[in-house]
Amino acid sequence: MSSKLSGRRGFLKNGATLIGLAAGAGVVPAAGAQMASPSETPHDDAALIAYGQRSRYVKSIRIPVMERMSPDDFGMTFHVTSPLQDSVGIITASSLHYIATHRGSYLPDINPEEHRLMIHGMVDRPLIFTVEDIKRLPFVTRTHFLECSGNRARPSHKTVQESHGMTSCCEWTGVPLSLLLKEAGVQSGASFIVSEGAETVKGSTSVPLGKAMDDCLVCYGQNGEAVRPQHGFPLRLLVPGFEGIYNTKYLRRIKVVDQFYMTYNDYGHITTDSRVAALNRQIGPKSVITFPSGSQKLPGPGLFEITGLAWSGSAAIRGVDISTDGGQSWKPAELRSPAYPMAHTRFGFHWKWDGTESVIMSRSTDELGTAQPTRAEAANYWNKPNDKNFNVPGTDNTVFPWRVAADGSVHNGLA
Repeated sequence: MSSKLSGRRGFLKNGATLIGLAAGAGVVPAAGAQMASPSETPHDDAALIAYGQRSRYVKSIRIPVMERMSPDDFGMTFHVTSPLQDSVGIITASSLHYIATHRGSYLPDINPEEHRLMIHGMVDRPLIFTVEDIKRLPFVTRTHFLECSGNRARPSHKTVQESHGMTSCCEWTGVPLSLLLKEAGVQSGASFIVSEGAETVKGSTSVPLGKAMDDCLVCYGQNGEAVRPQHGFPLRLLVPGFEGIYNTKYLRRIKVVDQFYMTYNDYGHITTDSRVAALNRQIGPKSVITFPSGSQKLPGPGLFEITGLAWSGSAAIRGVDISTDGGQSWKPAELRSPAYPMAHTRFGFHWKWDGTESVIMSRSTDELGTAQPTRAEAANYWNKPNDKNFNVPGTDNTVFPWRVAADGSVHNGLA
């Protein structure tokens, strides 16, 4: 019998424990009681028929980052986080996908019939595509995550939405950028592309030509429908595994060039430290436990399923390990979803909690063999072993702890 099968059977055999926990949580009706009958859903609601809506009992919402409200005093949207604590599977609903800064005071309202994508620069044939032109070309559908480089946990964060909510994962549909570049004919000596969006301040970013020809997509579809306006309608560039700022929204222009261009988006991401530069582009292997997580509470000792998300900007996730003793020991979790390259992967781990204070952590490893570092390992690398306020340069993919108190309440382990 496989260890996984026996583990599942062992988990289910403890039915009495599970029922006791459920009763403690108030979800099991008393003897003789009847379950409440559901309210009728209106059948004549035109809006409900036309597009649909979620149950009124589901309350998951996005929230602004703690450090800056949105909209701000200037009417601008800053960062708005995804409710990871409520997520299931690996796909983020388009309406709950995190939002990064719009480069301007308003959300672009673009008529797709008027929108154009121009490819020019070091090419043999400068081209201009309509959205319909793009949709007539051979397409692919892939699952990829997006993450903002500002997605870093702080001791002040109380929930996983606050600490890690600036990452989301969707099914994206579009045309490989390589197809468009080959059609234009990239000239010898070219080494970068510069992508530009149609925002008030023209958000643009330099991407290595090798990456552009590898797996980048010009997307018009997100989770089976058109890309939403907050995420770049009608076209957005997807640069799998690279931090969010490279994934240009409202894509309108791609220029092929022979060197790195310092653009509006690149400013502030430039550094003379090559070690920081190496961490400023591609997201390293990362993971976080979404249950149990901050501000949640376990009803009492017993069996629980620790679950969360793992991802890497360079490959698929190979495995996730869990520690329930603050990193003193680690045990393998099970991958509960397909492990796609540059995509969220769901993991699960059976945990019998004895009611004593515990620190739970997850650590991912990708198919290249790169392991997620602990904060101590990162601090040692940057020669800051005794700095309690150490802030990881570049993108922060360090292991994050949740502290489960004796009363079952869950708190930020960095606090």
